[in-house]
Amino acid sequence: MPQTRDAYFNATKTQLEPNIFNHSLALEACMGGIYDYLKSQNQLTPTEPSREEWILAGLIHDIDYSGEYKEFHPNKTKDVLEKYNLELPENVDKIVKAHAPSLTGVKTESKAQWAIFCADSLTGLITAVAFVYPSRKLSDVKTSSVLKRFLKEPKFAAGTRRDEVKLCELPEGLNIPLEKFIEICLISMQHISQEIGL
Repeated sequence: MPQTRDAYFNATKTQLEPNIFNHSLALEACMGGIYDYLKSQNQLTPTEPSREEWILAGLIHDIDYSGEYKEFHPNKTKDVLEKYNLELPENVDKIVKAHAPSLTGVKTESKAQWAIFCADSLTGLITAVAFVYPSRKLSDVKTSSVLKRFLKEPKFAAGTRRDEVKLCELPEGLNIPLEKFIEICLISMQHISQEIGL
């Protein structure tokens, strides 16, 4: 069986509701953008998971957030993938489980784990900002607008775990200023705006 991005993409699309699937695509894009930024800053060590592992984790991180698996999310990723004859690489599993450490007990250690933990709920805030515009288009959204909603309007997209997103600034984590982190994720999502209907 081919272990290609298309195979994981199709499994995720089949398994999830459209809004959760679009969120998964958004996080996949963000993971790629964060990886590229950190690599450009020479902040990735040789032990860091590969870019392919980063983005695959973003794509499939919520694949068990459906049906009979939902209450066990995110600990049933492997079981769901097996339904589609797909493997769950160990590195990818560790990254996926880091997006919800309170449910998995996995500590956030690698840059990839920090990235998925900090970016997960930010995608929802960025999407919510786009919905405020008459065009409902990500292309009209500016980093400053997202930052303002993030810092000054806590009731806006209240489900955004702002305390987790802000951990992107930790020196022992990603060491990326909040505004830069938002910019990276926004631009990454803008690159796939047609795929996610924004």
